[in-house]
Amino acid sequence: MEIRRATPEDQGVIMEIYEIGRQFMRSTGNEKQWGDGYPSWELVRADIEEGVSYVAVEDGEIEAVFLFRVGDDPTYQVIEDGGWPNDEPYGVIHRIASRGRVKGIGSACIQWCLRQWPNLRGDTHEDNHVMQHVLEKNGFVRCGRIYVEDGSPRIAYQRVK
Repeated sequence: MEIRRATPEDQGVIMEIYEIGRQFMRSTGNEKQWGDGYPSWELVRADIEEGVSYVAVEDGEIEAVFLFRVGDDPTYQVIEDGGWPNDEPYGVIHRIASRGRVKGIGSACIQWCLRQWPNLRGDTHEDNHVMQHVLEKNGFVRCGRIYVEDGSPRIAYQRVK
């Protein structure tokens, strides 16, 4: 599997994968995390232009997408019911989604991020049991609760390599 930065030409496929991700979340009891149209075309385009959108390619096909960046994330400034294990510089993983055709692709994306930066943070909705499992399987620990831009809560995770 190859992981590379997304290009503007990838955006149509990326949007398809996010739609598959929304449908999958709804089918597994997570109806609230990504409303219709999230992430938007404009947000995905901005991620691509910033160089923080990545795709996982298997046999020439884009199978997954995620955001990865190193640096402070504003949503992680305030954490409740816990705390971060350290205040060292960290990378963040957001918006992982896949077509669902390649087993273990979420873990492969996380492991790639760990090779780029040893201290990672992420978060997910309390109803997203699938993502909670993937994060915990990859050594992330629950650290508390944070709130995303729209004010809704998320379970905060960190992994220190």
